[in-house]
Amino acid sequence: MMLLSLLANPAVRPGLFTARRAKPAARQSRWLRMAEGISLWLAVLLMLFVHPLYAEARQMDMEQPGQLYLMNDQSARQQPAVILDSEFQVHVSGLLAQTRLTRTFRNASDQWQEGIFVFPLPDKATVYGLRMTIGEREIVGHIEPKAKARQTYERARQAGQHAATLEQHRPNLFTSRVANIPPGESVQVEIRYQQPVAYKHGEFELRLPTTLTPRYMPGDPLAETQGQWQSGWALATTEVADAHEISPFTVRPQDVDGGSHRARIGIEIESGLALADVSSPSHRLHTELDGARATVRPEQEKVLMDRDVIVRWRPVAGSEPKAAVFHQTWRGEDYLMAMVLPPETVGPVLRRELVFVIDTSGSMAGDAIAQARSALLKGLESLRPGDSFNVIQFNSQAHALFAQPVPAEGHYLARARRYVQDLRANGGTEMAGALSLALGMDSGPGGERVRQVVFITDGAVGNESALFNQIRSGLTDRRLFTVGIGSAPNMHFLREAARWGRGEFTAIHSGAEVDRALNRLFAAMEAPVLTNLDVRWPDQGQPLEPVPARPGDLFRGTPLIQVIRGLPAAGQLQVSGQLPGGRHWSTSLDLAQAAPASGLNRQWARGRIDELTDAARLQGQTPDEQQITELSVRHGVISPFTSFVVVEQRRARPETESAGSQSIPTLLPAGSQPGMLRYPQTATFAPLFTALGLLGLMFSLAIAMLNRRPSL
Repeated sequence: MMLLSLLANPAVRPGLFTARRAKPAARQSRWLRMAEGISLWLAVLLMLFVHPLYAEARQMDMEQPGQLYLMNDQSARQQPAVILDSEFQVHVSGLLAQTRLTRTFRNASDQWQEGIFVFPLPDKATVYGLRMTIGEREIVGHIEPKAKARQTYERARQAGQHAATLEQHRPNLFTSRVANIPPGESVQVEIRYQQPVAYKHGEFELRLPTTLTPRYMPGDPLAETQGQWQSGWALATTEVADAHEISPFTVRPQDVDGGSHRARIGIEIESGLALADVSSPSHRLHTELDGARATVRPEQEKVLMDRDVIVRWRPVAGSEPKAAVFHQTWRGEDYLMAMVLPPETVGPVLRRELVFVIDTSGSMAGDAIAQARSALLKGLESLRPGDSFNVIQFNSQAHALFAQPVPAEGHYLARARRYVQDLRANGGTEMAGALSLALGMDSGPGGERVRQVVFITDGAVGNESALFNQIRSGLTDRRLFTVGIGSAPNMHFLREAARWGRGEFTAIHSGAEVDRALNRLFAAMEAPVLTNLDVRWPDQGQPLEPVPARPGDLFRGTPLIQVIRGLPAAGQLQVSGQLPGGRHWSTSLDLAQAAPASGLNRQWARGRIDELTDAARLQGQTPDEQQITELSVRHGVISPFTSFVVVEQRRARPETESAGSQSIPTLLPAGSQPGMLRYPQTATFAPLFTALGLLGLMFSLAIAMLNRRPSL
């Protein structure tokens, strides 16, 4: 402070000294000379510090351009990250797709390594197989209770054995661990799963997630993470206890090895219907069509794992399915899957109260917020005279444009359009507050209306279960419709939020998808096509367990799909319901005409596990772990309480060798802003730039003092 005061004093300026001020000037001169000396010595010391930083940064840049290096807490450079390669081989038969996903973990370092990879799968995926391949040796995994599987894997890792495990955190989020990968060698892990093929509005769709948007973790941290390494960027919180397990680091493609995080994809489609075309909004495709069969792959040999891969196919006009039934016998038990499409019908036009909720949190920055604004503006265009509306935007806080819904009239709509066009993305994703505001909002004036909420978001949250409970308890007479945004949205949240909200969901992959997706959604929102559904399977004198047990209302273009166990392919399935205006509708299916299928037992088991989990949630209880575990083990499908584990019995790593552990990052979803990057500590030029900045400040200070030095 004294030095700053002296420099600011005009008495030190050259030419202004007098004999009367000689003593103060002399003292001031001594202070300046001392400050100059200290600054110059600090500059020299800083130069000595900067040189090795510069040399290390240059050496690292020359050794492996773009290679990701992990740092320990002493900033010591560690070995390069494990390189990841992926291959998806998909076979579609009717309404089910079987996928063989092969991950290759290549250890590019000179130390034995453990690779840890957190990754997404389709939100309705049923995982039923795990295999590990080392050289020519293939070892098949098995299911164990989650705690036991962790112990089995950890013992094998410490004993130097090759081992792998697969664990579920959410229905669409998993962790794979691979122990004792030899230096310079590879270990392959094959995951087998199946998923239902989506069918809406006469078109089939298959979605393969390859990365995920970093999720917001609300709540207060529970404790500091112990240990030298962390597997995720987030700490466990009071609302997301497993936040540290579902928060993989997110990096740019240039931050990893040039051959890492790429995927080969091959899809074989046997639809049973003559196909008109195959398309994709996410990738350019090479397609070979042959009647009801199609072979599909991206034009690129390997695609970057920075967005969902979406493939759609459409039957020839006039051959769209109205109903279908499939049959499988597994271990002496019969399984049936039925699909019934409701009739295309238009009921009376209803007056509606629409509350639009738009996510403006930081994860929506970039292409996502532009798509979200377009979706909301499209929603405003869908309003008709007699409707009312409101707009809520949320990030760290929620804010409503109007105190209550207002009439869909000119000046209100104009104000809403200006408001939406000015929205920008930043802050956290406090979704609970936005739901409370939307579901608790009083109706506006003008009489009774159908109350609907349109929720536009990427779903990048970690507290999904708490939000589903909030929707269920606060919904009352409303319906909740979700609109997914971005190249890698959380489809589990979007689908389940709409299900608990008795509504529908859609996803927008790019700006070009906005009109197509929303026209269909808003048409479905006009009114359910079929209510009070009654599904009656043939009476066999025994209790049946259909999944889902109680189907909800059906919307335009969306079929009823139900799987049942213990019923042979004989007799008639009767489906009935109420059309708009109160008219009765019914149809029947001849089960003897069922087509052969595989995987129905797994689909039933996955659905039954979901039903048990839902029932416990509705009653505020913990799910029946024993019953779910028994179902999981019997049918060989993973569950929240079980994991796959595979171990090679012989020791691979010598006792004299130690092993490291590396968390493999995911790629930043395409279209996201750099603010969504979640880096581990990396050896970059950051320390060098910091040091250079300090050096520049020192020289600037020294030059300033020299310029202000008085001439005596």
